[in-house]
Amino acid sequence: MHILCLRSDVKVAATVLTRGFHYRLNGFYNGVRSLVQYSDWVPEQQAVSKAKIEIHKAPPLDPVSVNPYPDFSSNEYLKEHHPVQRCYVDDNEKYPAPDIFAYPGIPAGMTAPYWGSYESIGIAPDRCWERFGRFGPYGYSYNPSEGGLGLANKTAHAGADKIQELFTKVDYRNVNWGKAQRTCFEKNQKRFEPEAEAGNDDGAAGQKKVVKRSAYVLRTWTGYKYSDIQLLSLRAMINELSLKSGGEYDVHLLVHVKDDKIPIWASEEVYNQTLRENVPEEFWDMTTLWSEQLMRLYYPGPFREEDNLENHSKSDIHGVYRSAHFALQWFAQQHQEYEFFWNWEMDIRYTGHYYEFHNGVSNWAADQPRKLLWERGSRFWIPGAHGSWAKFSELVERETVERKEKPIWGPVEFPTSGLGRLSSPNETTPPTTIEEDDYQWGVGEDADLIVFDPLFDPSKTNWVFRNDVTGYNTSLETPPRRAAIITVARLSRRLLNTMHEETYRMHHTMFPEMWPPTVALHHGYKAVYAPHPVYFDRKWPLDVMDKIFNYPPAPHESPFGWGEHNMQGGSFYYNAGFSGALWRRWLGAKENGEGGKKMEESRSDRMCLRGMLYHPIKTESMEN
Repeated sequence: MHILCLRSDVKVAATVLTRGFHYRLNGFYNGVRSLVQYSDWVPEQQAVSKAKIEIHKAPPLDPVSVNPYPDFSSNEYLKEHHPVQRCYVDDNEKYPAPDIFAYPGIPAGMTAPYWGSYESIGIAPDRCWERFGRFGPYGYSYNPSEGGLGLANKTAHAGADKIQELFTKVDYRNVNWGKAQRTCFEKNQKRFEPEAEAGNDDGAAGQKKVVKRSAYVLRTWTGYKYSDIQLLSLRAMINELSLKSGGEYDVHLLVHVKDDKIPIWASEEVYNQTLRENVPEEFWDMTTLWSEQLMRLYYPGPFREEDNLENHSKSDIHGVYRSAHFALQWFAQQHQEYEFFWNWEMDIRYTGHYYEFHNGVSNWAADQPRKLLWERGSRFWIPGAHGSWAKFSELVERETVERKEKPIWGPVEFPTSGLGRLSSPNETTPPTTIEEDDYQWGVGEDADLIVFDPLFDPSKTNWVFRNDVTGYNTSLETPPRRAAIITVARLSRRLLNTMHEETYRMHHTMFPEMWPPTVALHHGYKAVYAPHPVYFDRKWPLDVMDKIFNYPPAPHESPFGWGEHNMQGGSFYYNAGFSGALWRRWLGAKENGEGGKKMEESRSDRMCLRGMLYHPIKTESMEN
């Protein structure tokens, strides 16, 4: 399947098949005994020959702890911020929030990402992660009798002893993560509250900066099976985002109670029983239950069938499939103390450090100017084809002018009737014309929406849900809209408040992947596609990749329509097949007859990958 994606010409594809050359990239599977300094690394795609990779008896580099946080104890930090108090995993403060470990290099011949960049989003490009350093401090590598999970007993482990010596084993059997997060926040509460100016002799100069808080919301459901790897991933999120940051994040589980007949709102006893039967005990105190029946009460509408343009899925408007955002909007209304809400899915994994990734993406988004922001965000940045981000931005500007396209600049106008439309905030009105702006407006402004796939115009594709638009006058032109595949995103409080008001007051809604980007479009909110690194399992000619993903000749050939099969060989998309296979191999499992302990030991030991988002992960078998 992926072979045919390399060339659009059938004759070329047939030639490729008859020669038996599959263009498969194998550098992912080089292990810790082949590590080289980043400065010596040659990407697999650029290697001029199949030079033999040097394999050492043990990893040639020593693991190091990774600390991507600001230097909380430095004079520079303390000049502008309150001190950060240390947070602990347990009530007795025996176990400080643990560090995690990586290797300061990457395997020789490692494959390079095709999209995005580590440097651009503030992630160190010169280190790689393997399972002992990444998950060992969360219980991966030691036995249940010590409070761990004991998953490392049947895995390749060259150099793992050095990692084990670097951390203290935490007994996770009686950890209460909700309580740990609350205690951490309470210790550091001053950091998040504005100071009263009265009585401050230094005046405004003495004011400490307020740190903005985020809710990190994982959407799960009753009946969900929490694998051991899922437990490790959740512990990593809580520790790295919340405890190690001094309370900047709170991680929440938002659990969909699928049986509407369970009266969770009528009985505290039923609520608690439902929670305990469906969530591991360590996460009970950070969990919120909801149901579709609650959404029917909270957003009664009316959502009339005649006001829906097209219900392709034939599903209920209050069902999670068509309106997963209802629950997030409701949750945000209950938690206005957070500035941002990360909407995260249970089938995403990340090999790198969570704070480094999320903080880097947030800072990158804040740095982006608003001029041509939507236009840049509608395409894949392929550095090998486009060059730097600055050159890519110049390309987008040039092509926008050449095509005589009207750029998005502030809130968009469209015909309305009936209830009309909500007014947009004054601050989203451009301060000048787009021609007069020198890429200044928006720089330093936090993004209202951060997504991880391009913000495309669904009307220019045959994406099946492009017309699932409800509550607008169907006799008028369909409102302009945008979408980003996979509902994973960071949303600001003000965007979610507007989405909530559009839903309850105006009775407007759209398919989940289209609703937040469209509300942002309509109201002039700052929305960005963050160019995180994305990998492919095959070697693509860069000009062909650029053409297929950024310049589809017809709507049905869009990668967000019938052309989506081109995504299946990637590491991040809603149906990417490569993501799960690569993740399981990284864990040490066999996949399609390859990998596992014996193969790793006979080659260069366990895989060591740079930070990468994997989606979807549907199974996590550790069989080898």
